[in-house]
Amino acid sequence: MTVREEIEQLKKEKNAVILAHYYVRPEVQELADYIGDSFYLSKAAVGLEERTIVFCGVSFMGESAKILNPEKTVLMPDAAADCAMAHMADAETIRQMRERYKDLAVVCYINSTAELKRHSDVCVTSANAVNIVRALPNRNIFFIPDRHLAHYVAGQVPEKNFVYNDGFCPIHAQISIDEIRRAKEAHPQAMVLVHPECPDAVVAMADYTGSTSGIISFAEKSSADEFIICTEIGVKYELAKRCPGKRFYFTETEPVCQDMKSITPEKILHVLKTGENEVVLDEGLRTGSKRPLERMLALG
Repeated sequence: MTVREEIEQLKKEKNAVILAHYYVRPEVQELADYIGDSFYLSKAAVGLEERTIVFCGVSFMGESAKILNPEKTVLMPDAAADCAMAHMADAETIRQMRERYKDLAVVCYINSTAELKRHSDVCVTSANAVNIVRALPNRNIFFIPDRHLAHYVAGQVPEKNFVYNDGFCPIHAQISIDEIRRAKEAHPQAMVLVHPECPDAVVAMADYTGSTSGIISFAEKSSADEFIICTEIGVKYELAKRCPGKRFYFTETEPVCQDMKSITPEKILHVLKTGENEVVLDEGLRTGSKRPLERMLALG
């Protein structure tokens, strides 16, 4: 029996479903029942009939699934797969900002720990951040943890006053304008599609800026045939699947999240067999971090 066949058999036996982020390996995406970005997967996790969720992503994604589905078992194929940016803020700074700015909303990117979510007013993803921030009654916005996404949202919602945190995604932050220029010289007809976690100078070069799902949708609908993609390389699998005949290029230094790539079919099989790497949250933390996530789903 192959690994895939074993996984399919165990899914039936354990009443399990596999969720995978666009950034994981192609062979993992092939096994998934649902593939998407953080916002899509957050919504998909709610209302699933299966009792066990195998979440092929990093730790904050598994936490979010458990927060929204406390009665279900959430398993992480690789318990060590984490997101550095998810930890780049702290409760004490949030407290100080609340004292300093009246009428403040703490807006927490979903790429964050449950602890940071607990201290926030609403969660957002790159797909819905602009609409949610615009809908908030507060004028002052403390956006955590990613400063690059915060700057992008601020440019779209100029009526708000933004206070910036110093967090960033190490993968998107390393995408350089020089490498994009070289890619553009090699492929002058290619459109540049950029994730808003990239630095401002990179966003300024974009023909389109949007979430991972937004980038995929734009490429699929566009009449153009060539694209320079400025986000994690795992998205190439879905782009190729949805856009046959179109060509996709990445920067010379390929943007690779090693934590996402640590997830393999063998690790999925292992947790289905053993039940290891279950996400367990203290009930106080879970209920405290649930409120901003639910507000996101309501507003987004």
